[in-house]
Amino acid sequence: MTETIGFIGLGVLGSAMAANLVKAGFTVIGHDTVAEKMTSLVGAGGQSCASPKEIAERSDVVILCLPTAAALHDVVDGLKDGGGTGQIVIEVSTFAIADKEKARDALAEAGKILLDCPVSGNRILALKKQLTAFGSGDKAAYAVVEHIIGGFAHRAFYVGDFGCGMKMKFCGNILNLVHNSVAAEVMVLGMKAGLDPELIHLVISGSGSSSSMFEVRGALMVAEDYGKEGMNFSIPLKDSRLISAHAADHLCPIPIYQAALQPYFAAVAQGHHDEDASAVCAAMELAANHKRPKPKKKT
Repeated sequence: MTETIGFIGLGVLGSAMAANLVKAGFTVIGHDTVAEKMTSLVGAGGQSCASPKEIAERSDVVILCLPTAAALHDVVDGLKDGGGTGQIVIEVSTFAIADKEKARDALAEAGKILLDCPVSGNRILALKKQLTAFGSGDKAAYAVVEHIIGGFAHRAFYVGDFGCGMKMKFCGNILNLVHNSVAAEVMVLGMKAGLDPELIHLVISGSGSSSSMFEVRGALMVAEDYGKEGMNFSIPLKDSRLISAHAADHLCPIPIYQAALQPYFAAVAQGHHDEDASAVCAAMELAANHKRPKPKKKT
């Protein structure tokens, strides 16, 4: 029998993840506060649903991919009133651990199990089903839904007790942001020194000096294709506050991460907020007073 997956939150990541679950053969019922996003899921072969409560009543397993902690708690209030006990809810967003624990405890009162299972990657990777999932919480429950996680993630790991997923995600997010900023730094230095940006990307990609961010976002930097959003600046800047607080709680210095954040602030100040975060390259080009030559016209 085909399992029915309820998916709440069909934004930048959620829409891609839900569509991949449809492709994997699951029946997917989606809910979002924006009606057009549910229409898009229906077009991809899924179904739409009017409320979190109805999602709980119609689904075997529920996945949450939400933009804010306030949205998480509102959705949990709806889930508590629908469906039976023992239902597993997979939370894939990036929030403070305390907010996820509050949601876990609220669902536990209704006999449901919440797993903390954030994912690493942007929309470009999500569309290719190349996300990495960090599962934590009830180990037996994770084993039950691991095949479902495999429907939207290329790699999935059980990393420990509830909250360990977020701890691992914070570490991953630091690397993602640092790699993106340093990729832009390398591209701008190379261009200003006279190297062709396409050649820089070709030569470095696949080498020991490369990273996934250099290869994926570096391609956007070469093409100056910042409108092809993998993830705009709102999410990494929101996450930066959580990461900074988490590091402060553990008295752990993160100076390289803090330095890598500065081009993000500059990019937003220059008007790139709604573009892909690879636009840090444009911010660094401005800082370096570098203007790319216009491409030669073909004759």
